[in-house]
Amino acid sequence: MNIGRGLSEVPSHLKGVQQKHKEILRVQTETLRVNTILIKEKVKIFQLVDRYVELTIISNVRDRTLVEHELLARGRDHEEWRKKDLRRELEKIRTDQLFQSSFSLRKSKSGSSAAVSGVPGIGKTTMVQKIVYDWATGKIYPDFQLVFSFKFQDLNTINCRMNLRNLILFFYPYFGNVLGEVWKNPEGLLFIFDGLDEFKYRIDFADNRRNTEPQLMCTNPECWCEVSDIVYSLIQHKLLPGCSVLVTSRPTALHLLKKAEISVWAEILGFVGDERKEYFNKFFEDQTVAAAVFKHVEENQILYTMCYNPSYCWILGLALGPFFTQRNMKHQQVPKTITQLYSYYIYNILKNHGREIESPHDVFLKLGEMAFTGVSEKKIVFRNGDLIQYNLQPSQFLSGFLMELLERDDSIQSVVYTFPHLTIQEFVAALAQFLTPDPKDFQKLLSEADSEEDGRFEIFLRFVAGLSSPQSARPLEEFLSPFLHQTTCRVIDWVKEKVKGQIGNTATEAGKRNLLNTFHYLFESQNKALAQSAVGSVETLAFSRLRLTPIDCAVLSHVLGLCDTIKHLDLHRCYIQCEGLRRLEHVLYKFQKLRLPSNNLGDSGVKLLSAVLRKPGCKIQELDLLGNKLTDSCAEDLASVFNRSLTDLNLADNKLGDSGVKRLSVALRGPDCKIQKLGLGGNKLTDSCAEDFASVFNRSLTDLNLGDNNLGDSGVKRLSVALRGPDCKIQKLDLADNKLTDSCAEDLASVFNRSLTDLNLGDNNLGDSGVKRLSVALRGPDCKIQKLDLGDNKLTDSCAEDLASVFNRSLTDLNLGDNNLGDSGVKRLSVALRGPDCKIQKLHLCYNRLTDSCVEDLASALRTNRSLTDLNLGVNSFTDQSVPALRRLILTCRTLNLIQLWDNRFSLNGENQLASLWGYRPGLSVTM
Repeated sequence: MNIGRGLSEVPSHLKGVQQKHKEILRVQTETLRVNTILIKEKVKIFQLVDRYVELTIISNVRDRTLVEHELLARGRDHEEWRKKDLRRELEKIRTDQLFQSSFSLRKSKSGSSAAVSGVPGIGKTTMVQKIVYDWATGKIYPDFQLVFSFKFQDLNTINCRMNLRNLILFFYPYFGNVLGEVWKNPEGLLFIFDGLDEFKYRIDFADNRRNTEPQLMCTNPECWCEVSDIVYSLIQHKLLPGCSVLVTSRPTALHLLKKAEISVWAEILGFVGDERKEYFNKFFEDQTVAAAVFKHVEENQILYTMCYNPSYCWILGLALGPFFTQRNMKHQQVPKTITQLYSYYIYNILKNHGREIESPHDVFLKLGEMAFTGVSEKKIVFRNGDLIQYNLQPSQFLSGFLMELLERDDSIQSVVYTFPHLTIQEFVAALAQFLTPDPKDFQKLLSEADSEEDGRFEIFLRFVAGLSSPQSARPLEEFLSPFLHQTTCRVIDWVKEKVKGQIGNTATEAGKRNLLNTFHYLFESQNKALAQSAVGSVETLAFSRLRLTPIDCAVLSHVLGLCDTIKHLDLHRCYIQCEGLRRLEHVLYKFQKLRLPSNNLGDSGVKLLSAVLRKPGCKIQELDLLGNKLTDSCAEDLASVFNRSLTDLNLADNKLGDSGVKRLSVALRGPDCKIQKLGLGGNKLTDSCAEDFASVFNRSLTDLNLGDNNLGDSGVKRLSVALRGPDCKIQKLDLADNKLTDSCAEDLASVFNRSLTDLNLGDNNLGDSGVKRLSVALRGPDCKIQKLDLGDNKLTDSCAEDLASVFNRSLTDLNLGDNNLGDSGVKRLSVALRGPDCKIQKLHLCYNRLTDSCVEDLASALRTNRSLTDLNLGVNSFTDQSVPALRRLILTCRTLNLIQLWDNRFSLNGENQLASLWGYRPGLSVTM
């Protein structure tokens, strides 16, 4: 069904009830209730159209389980969304397009179901309100004759069996006896269900029993069943086939819909780009204040990242507004941590409501205890029984912290309470720890909360650490009395011990995540002495392969800024992107070694890095930018830093191309260039740039990686001329996978009497004839080659004699893997391995079609060999027949440390006989 094409005629006898329904929905949805911190006006009523800011919704959902807390969720992608929005690449979907066939992934003649996902506070419920309002006022979805909207929170109160007729009448009683007519045109109906994650009954769309067992099937609007069965049947189009259904949910409950008949998946990203600024402009009547608050938020790394979410924007507005409107607060430090922000949010409520109650301290302690229980039990809705349990009385003061919600319970309405946002509940829970007069089990509480692996206490613990800071405590102590010094000291000691215990334990992802969380505690505490003493004298910090959000990067920047001992920072594959790099730019100059591979930094990230490298005090010597989607556009920026401290630069697996390399070459020829090691593998280079490269071989360069390009024979010919130059210092050269043939072998051979010691020619097509030519040069008296890679070069036994002839030279490491030497080839090599002058230490013969026939020769040759330490015989065709000879080889070759025999044809018994020799000598490894 393609909604929006042509009006659907409403039968005349339904027009009256339709108009009444639209008018009632319009009245219900035209205003927006916004909580404030004012005494006289706790809730302000606004026109929805005046306050609503369009949310960015994209027409797909990233299907991943969110184990992080909502404060962190989705934060990492903001900069990427913003960039895509600016380039108009983001596939947006408007609320009036949710049922358009162009966005549909699943075509169905029986109706359309759409699922919209979004983290808490992102605006799902407000979006639903806007959809209902726009339909009621005739702006969208003219093909829908009727829209029925339900909240799962309300459906939770229905504890009896129900049919669709009574469900509608329960919420919309004025439909009376006309529902029979309504059922006749299901194509004109839209059902909206808001907040699947809040539904207390599980709906299992993968349960096939629903299609076979009558008691679980609901195919008729008059059929009595559980509410969950009605929802299931509508979404699956078994009830009123042809109708449309919209479901909203947090990402954490999306898995429930995996097997559902969902046609359109969408995700609310929240505010992208200027939408954030628009929110603050609408939040504050005074546009000068709006501009000042937004400027502060924009300049603060943590706060700006938070405000993609409307709920956080609301908290930011309430907490920061007074700093820019009240004279006495302008001189105080504006909040920069999340704890400070929430501290001022509570402070402003206390300032407006504190005089309404005799002891705010006691009320807050009880409220905090209830909040903590809620955090522990993942509970966000509290009832009168909960308030009674904690000796709390509903009051004007309490309503400043708890929102009252009406909840239907059968035929009556009861009041339940919730904090305006889960993070406010967590803050109040943390605050109570500092108000407890005798916190004897506090250390135990911290340890138990920290040991929970589902993240429920993560933000709570950050708030606890933050409240140990005087900047966060001071405003609250004005109303709640001074915090217990003993508690503050315990928090500081706990954080210090946590960092010390985790700083060297980053080998696993869990270890890295734990350390990062502890860094968040350090940031929230804003305790410089604590950070310096906790991190101590660590020289290397590695978070490789741990996904870091922009907030994580800001926290990392803060901690690193306080510590001067760290010399090596490894952020390999942390997905920090340019936004994360911007958060770190102020501290990057401090490190000698900086690893940033696979972070999607792009050219803009390199521009930022180049500015860091040009700083006079920059210490960076080694920089790894492998796999960062760099193009020739950033070559100028890179070239501008070659006269600084940089000696090792890895730019492999990017897209610099010939034009980018030409620009780099100019800088590499500069008299002040200190680059010794340069990685340009996998950069789409051709023979066109070989001349430019050749011009830099008389400088400081000693290690050059040009692998996985397309230089070809002609490119190598040009390089060889420069490699023969008297000033060439190249010692290590990687030309793997460059489409080389035997035509360039003569040129390569001509450079073997120079400085070259390590040459990678793997994954080419040199063949036997190419190797014959190289062997002549390898036998030359001036040849210094120690390491040679000839893997995957279509070699056969025909070149084995030539290879064997070089075993008495300088060669110590030879890779002949993935060729076709066969048994006869290895037999010839074995003769050379017996030679008294053989220096081969590492020999790779995997993937060479070897069989049991050659093992005796190898074993015999290595009995007297005194150089071999590493032998790879993996992926061949050895059987148990070879086991005795292989055991003899392992036992008699005294220098052997590692033999690899994986993927051969041994029986389990044969494998066990060989594996049992592991550790026979100190350091001996046998891998099967």
